[in-house]
Amino acid sequence: MSEIMTPVAAKTPSSEEVALIKKFLTDTTLFLGPDPEIMQNHDLMPRTAIEDACMKEVSDAHTIAKIRDRIQAGCDEGYEMVEQMGAAPGAKWGDVITGVYSASGDLAIASAGGVLIFSALVHHPIKFIIKNWMNEPTVGVREGDGFIHNDSRYGNVHNTDQSMILPIFHEGKLVCWVASTVHEGENGAIEPGGMPSMAESPCDEGLKMCPFKVVENYEIKRDILTFLQNSVREPKLQYEDMKVKLFACLRIKQRIEETLNTDGPAALVSTLRLTMENVRAEVKRRISEWPDMTVRTYIIQDSTLRENCVVKINCQLTKTGDRLIFDFRGSSPEFTNRATNTIVAGLKGMLAQVFLCYVWPDLPRGQAAFAPIEVITDPNSIVNCSYDAPNSQSLMSIFTGFTAGQHAVAKFLYSCPEKYTKVHAPTFNMINTFIWGGVSQHGETLGNLCADLNGMGAGATVDRDGEHALAPIFATMADIGEQELNEEEVPFLQLVSKKMTRDAVAPGKYRGGQGYTQMVATKDSEQWGFMTVCQGAKIPPMQGLFGGYSCGAYPLCKVKGVDVYDVLLNEPEKFKHSIEEIMNEQPFEGASYTTHHMGMGFEISKRGELFMISQGAGAGYGDLLERDPAGVIRDIEEGLISPGVAERLYKVSFDPATLAINAEATAALRDAERKARLARGVPFKDFVKTWTQPKPPTYLQYFGCWGDDVGTLYAGSADSARDANAPKPNYMRHPKDVRIEALEARLAALGALAEEKQ
Repeated sequence: MSEIMTPVAAKTPSSEEVALIKKFLTDTTLFLGPDPEIMQNHDLMPRTAIEDACMKEVSDAHTIAKIRDRIQAGCDEGYEMVEQMGAAPGAKWGDVITGVYSASGDLAIASAGGVLIFSALVHHPIKFIIKNWMNEPTVGVREGDGFIHNDSRYGNVHNTDQSMILPIFHEGKLVCWVASTVHEGENGAIEPGGMPSMAESPCDEGLKMCPFKVVENYEIKRDILTFLQNSVREPKLQYEDMKVKLFACLRIKQRIEETLNTDGPAALVSTLRLTMENVRAEVKRRISEWPDMTVRTYIIQDSTLRENCVVKINCQLTKTGDRLIFDFRGSSPEFTNRATNTIVAGLKGMLAQVFLCYVWPDLPRGQAAFAPIEVITDPNSIVNCSYDAPNSQSLMSIFTGFTAGQHAVAKFLYSCPEKYTKVHAPTFNMINTFIWGGVSQHGETLGNLCADLNGMGAGATVDRDGEHALAPIFATMADIGEQELNEEEVPFLQLVSKKMTRDAVAPGKYRGGQGYTQMVATKDSEQWGFMTVCQGAKIPPMQGLFGGYSCGAYPLCKVKGVDVYDVLLNEPEKFKHSIEEIMNEQPFEGASYTTHHMGMGFEISKRGELFMISQGAGAGYGDLLERDPAGVIRDIEEGLISPGVAERLYKVSFDPATLAINAEATAALRDAERKARLARGVPFKDFVKTWTQPKPPTYLQYFGCWGDDVGTLYAGSADSARDANAPKPNYMRHPKDVRIEALEARLAALGALAEEKQ
């Protein structure tokens, strides 16, 4: 007979034992990876006892406003320093931000210009430093220290952005932090320029700097600097911009110390905290004035930059009381071996940009403007990827996520009685530019990008057309750069640039602002190449608003087998200044003319070969049949739209020679089109019977939810449904393997056919 054992009650550990266990676990931690507790939280840290005491001591509105303006001026001064002295193209054209953070790591005040998306991202690495290095005896945080960081998994957009972070002490006590962040470009990734579309794992993405100390006694540590320089293609750029960011932070530090000396630490700490809390409270007040409702929308990505497919960014925006909730459940699952994923902090950063630039631009720039807004996603989603997935092309998902948010928010604003900006159709959202790299005409190895990504066309508003090539959605105060200056350092020319692309239009009652053509050709190097990293060659990456249309789809065009510099020298009349003319007329005998999707991996170019792309246009607003015919004619006169396209889209009749409008004929054309619309239309309940299908088509490589069932995600085919809450790997085959398999199948079929004929 077996003996029955009496269970022994578990002993509750004492507080000393708990402390010993925690110390053991801390001391034996093998790797301090990205901290989900930090990375998933975008709200303000709780008010500390010191902040509370300072706010009780100093809360006069005039004093707070004076100090806030002084710090704001210091941040703007630091921003100007980086923009004027930085070596990276990103620094020169405004892909920069500087800011002052509370002692707890929250961004209180940021520079007015630059990349405001950083305002919702750079606080994460500071909080990592506070949590892990502050009391770590081998690291520590002391006066004169500086920390560098770039890995987006610890808080940033993508690994091409680098931050310099300095703690600020007063009489031995930490009072705040200052930081400067720049899009540096080159970072030693698998492709030059810092944003590799070929990355299949984080190990392909170049430098992955968790926050670590690189400055002591306000001097850059030469051993670590040398390691970083040895890890990238542009060691000179790495050194110069580390120095620039450091000295920009020191200038902001100087302005803070002036405040400390004149007003004292309590006034500074109170100003930072009150600024954040007041902004957060004001955001909740403004949200409470919006109507309680839900808006659903989605945006489609048409590729992973490696293969064409349909990738859904699903968005539902709900407002109830003073809560505003972005729900991105139903978006595509992450791609395990593709670079277009983003961590959720990147998505939040771009959503913050919607409010800071397009909804409430009057609010102080800082983390608090987005702090009370909620974001929901599926686990391991393309907009909330795991730390094992690559994200060097996260812009594809944060930009389409931004557009989904901007599209939904506009419908709330339309219904809101008090507006701080005009209702705005979506701005164009892709980085249509050339990334470049290789050996320059001066023998230097380089890798970076053209500033033309900043030439995104603005969306139309409720009462006017969108502005052309206005600004990027991530930095509304930025520049498109001077290509002539760039050509002093790189071995290629932009043979056509800053010329609006005819018919690249997003029509509406008010049309979107248009983008411009870019044609590049290598001239003075045999080791030079280009990349393009954007979507929208098959499906436009945005939607119009209230009857307005999105822009069209624009491919990459290549002309090979020609030296265009010889053509310009000997037969200049053959060179055309538009993609439309070159691709249709094919003026260079013996050359090949091809079109491609916009995800071109790094490709070595020969002298004189043409690579041609165009920016898209911001979205249109309102019914295009309501457009003033005079506005249509003005667009024809300015070369923005061809007469045939204008007549077909807007139903406007005019004399082809004089462009004089025939008002009666125009009214008749538009009346006929309205009647044709009614004839084509069917009741909604009848429409959905034929339109709505239970699954994606079998021929479509589709990713995301289908219809309203956000709990079921498809991962490439109608047979690949999965539970959104039970994530699985989502691997894509290498495009070359797919191509080889298709060619082998064709060869096998031809072989079988030949055997039959025998």
